[in-house]
Amino acid sequence: MIDGIDLKDVSFFKGLNDIEIEEIVPYLQHVSYKKREMVFSEGERSEWLYIVIEGKVKITKLSNDGKEIILEIIQVGELFGAVAVFKDFPYPANAVAMEPTRALKVSRKDLLKLLDRYPTLMLSLTSIIGDRMKESYEMLKSIALECVESRIASLLLKLADKSTSVSDRGTVIDLRLTRQDIADMVGTTVETSIRTFSKFRKEGLISEHNGRIVITDRIGLQMYSQ
Repeated sequence: MIDGIDLKDVSFFKGLNDIEIEEIVPYLQHVSYKKREMVFSEGERSEWLYIVIEGKVKITKLSNDGKEIILEIIQVGELFGAVAVFKDFPYPANAVAMEPTRALKVSRKDLLKLLDRYPTLMLSLTSIIGDRMKESYEMLKSIALECVESRIASLLLKLADKSTSVSDRGTVIDLRLTRQDIADMVGTTVETSIRTFSKFRKEGLISEHNGRIVITDRIGLQMYSQ
């Protein structure tokens, strides 16, 4: 347990025993970020791998016309910066705190040392990197081939699988996302995002409560995502 989070619940550290976890803890440094504070910028030298232990971080890039595109939202227990640090090339995107956020970070030198000492970590890292690459491919394919309604439905289902709670209203996505955030994540305009949400609400697929999106008809939303 470190700062209220059990490292065994972090996918990167799964498979390690208690003694190995204790040996790894001294290599982890604590960092905190304010809402909208930059963790790192695209093109910066990749010196640290990060693990979120409180809050959320968005991974973004700027389009040619200066528009922000959200590639990924990193939540508690997830790591980011892994590919760049492991392969030793500059960070390929920006990382920005979406809310007050605390994280653990490990330097590239220490990471390579740990990967060499604990083969389980290497297996975990390669699995995580593989999953991220697959998700990136699916996202690009979705933007290229699918209609906006399908992309937004798929995004909501993906977010529901990653960060949810269940209430009598339905499945709650535990993120405060604006229509602009949604538009930035699926590659459309905020106006189209607003129209799509309005349509989904009228059809009873989603609702909203306390600033959170609630999926009220998952099967109906899946029909749009296919």
